[in-house]
Amino acid sequence: MRAAGAVALAALATLAACSSGARSNDEDPFVQSFAKIRPSVVLFTMNVPSDDPKKKGQWDEAYGSGFVVASGAWGSRILTAEHVIHDARDLRLTVGEKRIVPARVVASDERDDLALVETREPDLPAVTLGTSRDLLPGTAIGVAGFPIPDAFHDEGLVTRTSVYAGRLSSIRNDSLELDLPVIPGESGGPIFDARSAAVVGLAESRFDEEKAIGFGIPVEDAERFIAAHVPPASAGARDLTGRRVPESP
Repeated sequence: MRAAGAVALAALATLAACSSGARSNDEDPFVQSFAKIRPSVVLFTMNVPSDDPKKKGQWDEAYGSGFVVASGAWGSRILTAEHVIHDARDLRLTVGEKRIVPARVVASDERDDLALVETREPDLPAVTLGTSRDLLPGTAIGVAGFPIPDAFHDEGLVTRTSVYAGRLSSIRNDSLELDLPVIPGESGGPIFDARSAAVVGLAESRFDEEKAIGFGIPVEDAERFIAAHVPPASAGARDLTGRRVPESP
């Protein structure tokens, strides 16, 4: 009986530890920040011209990530890196990690590597844009997106948003250097402040020579891109936030 009691006490202790761990996770700022960001992250699926010389004139399936920056009853707009959707056709979004919806590019800038995509899917949750100006090296950040989604699919694993925790290593020539890689498929995904969940940049690339070092585009560049490349709306149309633009007097 004493042995059985000891086992029961051990089980209760384990359950208490698990419950404590669950509470700890709920209170973890990084976990909370990712929970806020996750519904806004989307997976891009598309066809792009093959870069294999043996497949000249053929198309390959490609992937990337992005995040919702504006939405309403009119639809939603998603920000991503331009190289994600460059020369793409049959552009589709996976939203909420389940629904696949069509999308179209409304603005792109190859030099700044930024693009804005629109879908008619209404009222998708949008991120909060922050600032990278006040960030210091060592700031805790997260990168959310869909790394190598085809590999996960081949293994029979469902579509889920991945998150990686790291630190801002440096800001170099208007580029965010990260102490974690940007894995293919994650490009265009949000880089967010681990405590506030505010988006401070877009995942962009990594070194070929040292894949552990990643780079991102500061969010201020994205805001300038939106201001410069989204054409002025005509009377009765809607602006970036979906508000109807009044007619000129």
